[in-house]
Amino acid sequence: MAPRENASSDTAGQTVRSSLTVPPDLVVGLLGSSDENLRVLEDLLSADIHARGNEITLAGEPADVALAERALSELTEIVGSGQALTPDAVRHSVAMLTGTLDESPAEVLTLDILSRRGKTIRPKTLNQKHYVDAIDEHTIVFGIGPAGTGKTYLAMAKAVSALQSKQVSRIILTRPAVEAGERLGFLPGTLYEKIDPYLRPLYDALHDMMDPELIPKLMSAGVIEVAPLAFMRGRTLNDAFIILDEAQNTTAEQMKMFLTRLGFGSKIVVTGDVTQMDLPGGATSGLRAAMRILDNVDDIHFAELTSADVVRHRLVSEIVDAYERAEGKYGGDSLLNRAQRRAHGTGSRPRR
Repeated sequence: MAPRENASSDTAGQTVRSSLTVPPDLVVGLLGSSDENLRVLEDLLSADIHARGNEITLAGEPADVALAERALSELTEIVGSGQALTPDAVRHSVAMLTGTLDESPAEVLTLDILSRRGKTIRPKTLNQKHYVDAIDEHTIVFGIGPAGTGKTYLAMAKAVSALQSKQVSRIILTRPAVEAGERLGFLPGTLYEKIDPYLRPLYDALHDMMDPELIPKLMSAGVIEVAPLAFMRGRTLNDAFIILDEAQNTTAEQMKMFLTRLGFGSKIVVTGDVTQMDLPGGATSGLRAAMRILDNVDDIHFAELTSADVVRHRLVSEIVDAYERAEGKYGGDSLLNRAQRRAHGTGSRPRR
């Protein structure tokens, strides 16, 4: 983004006008198809925004114009990096700029985690970037949040990246085989046929990130293992990137068993949504227990994602919020409430 060409204010000093020039080769990517990105900016920002050719003019109160200038500068930098700018990316960028932390949307949205056949996986929100950074910095990371926040997908991308860069020699993906309303013993087929539906989302993510013809070979060689949680018992997992998905459906005993499988040179990521438990008989979730017991253990990090980090259809975020309002809390102490208290400096110990 070129620097401000000119700025002026009316006699009362309440309205500021500014003119910005966008490089001609970036203006289409910035404004979007049929100006869809521009319309999103107009909805989200209080400043008046007008585009003619590659010149964008802004008008409004000084703070509003300054925010619009920064937003346009960050978005232009994203487009200049070669990344396609979508309306969702515009929304997430403005949300970062209006948040309490001084973070650059361009730095967040251009962080490459994994690339395959022209497709690059990147964090799409600030909390997702913090989650990815935590995986780099800690041995055990818990990714906790509602559906659609990228908890498992980003962990899988980090696992594949670690394997490709030889940071680990194998990937182990596991889930508890807990069913909603139907018991495994009553399902037809062999044991593997019965547990396959519970592991299918992990296979699907793998196929997004690796050549499909390579996956069976790596699985046959033991480089990639996808198995139910019960198969982890009695093992020590060295030099591996281990992901436990749907961890809210573990019992406290299962969670302890799993975490103590950690071997030398390994990394563990545990993902789960404490609002969607399928444990029978009101059993205590191992994920909830871990959050309480391991809260201040060194080199264990709890990354909390919220409805603001949902990257599925816009309605998913609204559904999550609606249920949150209806339930009032997750069952004791809302993760979102705790995060908000920490942001205001009250009521909760900081997590490592």
